[in-house]
Amino acid sequence: MNGLLGRVFGVELRDELRAIVREPTSLFFGILMPVGLFVLFNLLYGHDITQGLSAGTAMVATFGTYGVITVAALQPGIGVAQDRDLGWLRMKRVSAVPIGVSLAAKATAALLYGVGVLVLMGVAAAAFGTLHASPWALLRVALVLLLGSVPFTLLSVAVGFRFRTGAATALLNAVLFPLAMLSGLWIPIQFLPSVVREIAKFLPTYHLAQLGLAQLGHGTSMIHVLALLVTTVAASGVAAMSYRHARI
Repeated sequence: MNGLLGRVFGVELRDELRAIVREPTSLFFGILMPVGLFVLFNLLYGHDITQGLSAGTAMVATFGTYGVITVAALQPGIGVAQDRDLGWLRMKRVSAVPIGVSLAAKATAALLYGVGVLVLMGVAAAAFGTLHASPWALLRVALVLLLGSVPFTLLSVAVGFRFRTGAATALLNAVLFPLAMLSGLWIPIQFLPSVVREIAKFLPTYHLAQLGLAQLGHGTSMIHVLALLVTTVAASGVAAMSYRHARI
C-alpha cells in the first residue's frame, strides 16, 4: 500500500513540476520576477554595507524570503483552484487518489522550486562578488526559509479551495506585494517609515526574513520562531476549515 502511494505521489509530483513551468503566471511571478528583482537590486546596492552585512548577503535572506513565499503562496493555491475548476479533484476522489497525496505533491513541487530560486540568487550574488557568508550559514538560511514557507503554503491551499482560478490568482498576488513592501523584503526595514516598521512586527513575512538574517549573524531568532509557529497553527486551521467547506 505504501509503495502504491509512493508511486502515485511520484506521478503527481512530476505533473506539478511540469505545471509550474508550463503556467506563464506561476513561472513569471513565482520564479523569474523574484530572481530578476534580486539581480537588479544586487547590481545597484549589493556592495553597500548595512549593519555589518553586505547588502548582497542580506538580500539572500530578504529577497530569498520573497522568492520562497512567492512560490509557496502562488503555485499550490492556483493549482488547487485549477483542479477544482476542471473537476480534477472530483475525478481523483472517484479514482481513490487520496486528496492528501495531491496536496503534498503540490507543496513539495513548490518547495523544490523554492530551492531553485534560492540557488539562483546565491549564484548571482557570488558572481557579483556581493556574497560574504560561509556555506554553512547559507545552508541555514535556506533551511529556515523553506521550513518557514509552510504556513504560506497552507494559506495558499485555503484560498484555492475557496476561490476559482482567476480570483485565487488575483487575491494571492494582491496579498503578496503589500506583504513584501511592508515587511522590508525589497527595502531594508530600517529605511522604512516608523509606522511601517511597527506594522511589520505583525506580519509573518517580516519574521521569516528576520529569522533568515539571524542565520547570518544579524539579530536573534526566538521571537521570530514563535511568531511563525503561531502563524502555522492559524494557517492549518484556516486550511482545514476551507477544505471542509469546499465544493470539490
